[in-house]
Amino acid sequence: MSAPTAQAVHPGGPDGPGRSVDLAAVSRTGPDDDYRGRGLVLPPGFVLGSATAAYQVEGGAHEGGRGPSIWDTFSRTPGKVWGGDTGDVAADQYHRLDQDLDLMASLGLHAYRFSVAWSRVQPTGRGPANPEGLAFYDRLVDGLLARGITPVATLYHWDLPQALEDEGGWPVRATAEAFADYAALLGTALGDRVGTWTTMNEPWCSAYLGYGSGAHAPGRTEPAAALAAVHHLNLGHGLAVQALRAASTGTPEYSVTLNMHVFRGEGEGAADAVRLVDGLANRVFLQPLLEGGYPEDVVAATAALTDWSFVRDGDAATVRQPLDVLGVNYYATTRVRRWDGTGPRLMADGHKDMGGTPWPGADHVEFLPQPGPHTDMGWNIEPAGLEEVLVDLAARYPGLPLMVTENGAAFADEVVEDPTAPGGRAVHDVERVDYLRRHVTACHRALARGVDLRGYLVWSLLDNFEWGYGYSKRFGIVRVDYETQERLPKDSARWFSELARTGTVPA
Repeated sequence: MSAPTAQAVHPGGPDGPGRSVDLAAVSRTGPDDDYRGRGLVLPPGFVLGSATAAYQVEGGAHEGGRGPSIWDTFSRTPGKVWGGDTGDVAADQYHRLDQDLDLMASLGLHAYRFSVAWSRVQPTGRGPANPEGLAFYDRLVDGLLARGITPVATLYHWDLPQALEDEGGWPVRATAEAFADYAALLGTALGDRVGTWTTMNEPWCSAYLGYGSGAHAPGRTEPAAALAAVHHLNLGHGLAVQALRAASTGTPEYSVTLNMHVFRGEGEGAADAVRLVDGLANRVFLQPLLEGGYPEDVVAATAALTDWSFVRDGDAATVRQPLDVLGVNYYATTRVRRWDGTGPRLMADGHKDMGGTPWPGADHVEFLPQPGPHTDMGWNIEPAGLEEVLVDLAARYPGLPLMVTENGAAFADEVVEDPTAPGGRAVHDVERVDYLRRHVTACHRALARGVDLRGYLVWSLLDNFEWGYGYSKRFGIVRVDYETQERLPKDSARWFSELARTGTVPA
């Protein structure tokens, strides 16, 4: 695939104001089926950073006035999290903030995407802000700015205050309304300094894994509740953007992050199977957020589960708020086919089986195992899927800038003695370096095809609490020793640091 000769203008960033870049002239990619680009040059201003989530890294679960979240409750429920692990300590960023800020600066990161723990700011999800909670995020934002790193703040990364779940959680409208009040508090406190506000991270997971399959907190297996949660998460986003715009005194950008599913269909009826799951996974968020209203085929497919009466007059306009950038999370592709009703139904969708389904209304769709190679999560490695989803989104929503807000891989890392490494120890995570290079190459190809892609944030900065898998999966480019909390940059951190400093894919 040859890059087009047309020039694309990209935004300003660490290197100053945006300017035209002829991607075809400055670099070439490798074979189309390889995605191992070498010496590829990214546009000036292309943002390179990392991402984390509060419950996964902060710890300090019972300090500073923080209240319990649904993940505190879920992780303490026997059988829900591998090893009985909790996020009580996690990567202890609550106590090691300055160390982690210095680490980010040493890696040359342009941006850091973090999430705010709602129950640290409002212990019960309602009422005035907790001063100690806000003080922590004040320190975080100021510390980033002092080091030349742009703060990208996510309001909600799955850790609903338990008190709000006790009142019904995301399946009830009051939670979306409470979310708007929480957004207003943060906008007032931090809106003069945050670079980008992201309302929600992967509402698909919050709705379907939390209330449908039971794999995530709060662990409910109620298909109708999952669909109601879809709407109230969308509504919460819209209300939060309105609240943030009213309260923020700086010039932040406004965003939402979706985990885009890339489906591959097989066999007779493949197109229908793909359309159904694409509706449940992608279009049920994209359409209301960016176009208005819900896809008619999704409403029809789920009519036996709910009448969608939770959608009220005026909601469509509230949900559809102007965005400055759309966050895209991508990890793997998904293979589906129509189930003929005979034999066991395959459900290799990449998520833990906890008795429910994250696919309400899709009982006649099978999810097939993906061919390798795979990460330690069992997810297939297919960088072409990232290029595909970026190009498709750009075609569907021209004029809307995109940002890869999560992409990364878990592997079984090993610490080895290495006299050439700082401190004499190293993690030679060759597989992760290869994964990152191939997916950054996919970003470069999307740019060359005219996609307005603003940056790439690697998941994750640190090894951390990987939700239902506890501490058994390591996604970080920096290793965390959970006994000592020592940080050890892996080879992938050094690779990514060179990429961030030079804007050129290291060979």
